[in-house]
Amino acid sequence: QVQLVGSGGGLVQAGGSLNLSCAAVGSIASFNAMGWYRQVPGKQSELVAAITTNGITNYADSVKGRFTISSDNAKNTVYLQMNSLKPEDTAVYYCKASQGPYLGFPYFWGQGTQVTVSS
Repeated sequence: QVQLVGSGGGLVQAGGSLNLSCAAVGSIASFNAMGWYRQVPGKQSELVAAITTNGITNYADSVKGRFTISSDNAKNTVYLQMNSLKPEDTAVYYCKASQGPYLGFPYFWGQGTQVTVSS
C-alpha cells in the first residue's frame, strides 16, 4: 500500500515563500513520475509541476521561474519550493505519484495541504 504524506502549507504574504514536502512510505524509486496539483473550489485541478525518475521537470506556465520541484530519493520525498507567491497561488496542493506512464494509472494521491497567500 502506497502512502503519500503532504505537508508544508500555510499562510504567507504575497512575495513570500513556502516549501511543500511529499513523503512516500516506501521508495519513490518505484514511481515513474511525481507531481504537484492544486485545486481551487469550483475550478478544475491544475498540474503545477512534475518530475520524472530521470529528473526531467515540467511546470505550468503560471509558476515557471517561481516554483521548483525536486526529489530526494534517500528521503523518499518530493519537494515544491514556491517563491514569489501570489494571491492566485492560493489553493489546496496535492502530490501525486505514478507507477504508470508519466502521471498515468496506476497512481496515488497524498492528502492536500492548504496554501493561502494574502495580498
